[in-house]
Amino acid sequence: MHHLSRPNGPLELELFHLPREPSMKLTSSSPRDDDTSKPTPSIWKRAVDLAPTPVQPYLELIRFDKPTGTMLTFWPSAWGLTLAAYRIDLPIDAYAWNLFRCLISAFILRSSACTVNDIFDREMDAGVERTKNRPLASGRISVPSATIFLLAQYLIGVCFFCFTLDGIALCSALFQLFPLFGIYPLLKRVTYWPQAWLGFAMNFSLITHWTAQVKALDVPLLAVALAGCWCWTMLYDTIYACQDLEDDVKVGVRSTAILFGSSIRTWLNCCAIIFVLAFGVVGYMNHQALPFLFVSVIGSAIHLSWQIYTVDLKSPASCWRNFRRNGHLGWIIWAGLVVDFAAKPMLRHDK
Repeated sequence: MHHLSRPNGPLELELFHLPREPSMKLTSSSPRDDDTSKPTPSIWKRAVDLAPTPVQPYLELIRFDKPTGTMLTFWPSAWGLTLAAYRIDLPIDAYAWNLFRCLISAFILRSSACTVNDIFDREMDAGVERTKNRPLASGRISVPSATIFLLAQYLIGVCFFCFTLDGIALCSALFQLFPLFGIYPLLKRVTYWPQAWLGFAMNFSLITHWTAQVKALDVPLLAVALAGCWCWTMLYDTIYACQDLEDDVKVGVRSTAILFGSSIRTWLNCCAIIFVLAFGVVGYMNHQALPFLFVSVIGSAIHLSWQIYTVDLKSPASCWRNFRRNGHLGWIIWAGLVVDFAAKPMLRHDK
């Protein structure tokens, strides 16, 4: 187990003073559960509670009761699919079916990612107030059982992708399933930039579902889109990491939240600006129409500005709430893309 010293610079949490936020020291009495913002159990949590007792820890392991992560994995694939559908005039029934496959794919990717993450992080999780009750950290699931469960998830993922994808898209999906998500937990021990790797892992499905439809790589467009999504992940996962700053330093977990220190809000603004600009460029490159500009680009700019202005980076509850809001942001980008896609035949007919 690595333990971080507290050198001068980003690790000095006492320097973590940001404008507009009242001074507050995190203590063990602070609300630290993943879903601190919800006073009553969600429908997903109630579903876990209703499951057979032996099954419940495995549902907790894949975060079935916290669907935000699945949505954050789903949105890049949905955006990539919809950009491609607009480019090639994909029939609406084929689009709907492929959108459903994106959702199944996201669930598989996120579930296996949570499992491999918790296998590697079980000792660290045990030392963090918010995560100490996770199934592996608390001992409710053994490492051999979790490993078998992970292999089963990988088998399901490989079968699903082999039956639904081919060519470059299949290679892209398998690359995301194994090395991208598998390596991420290890980076928390050796670099303050694990979120940088996660930015590729979370968003690589945009490439998968674009190429699945177009059957070719538009490298400039995909590079700009992936760069924008990378910045988005940097933003929301840095906010997420702010929930555990003091505990992470104690147990040796490294993150951009620790690295950026008192400059976090500046970095968040930079990531938000690049994300919005990148999608504006993507819209231009894909010849999107005005609905994409007004709904997706301007709408996401307003939403991200609101997020950054309202988040209290010293409050775990506020950080969790704003992390969840990024799942909502996905609807804004997707809505503009869908309106463009649906309106394109009518605009062509008018011409």
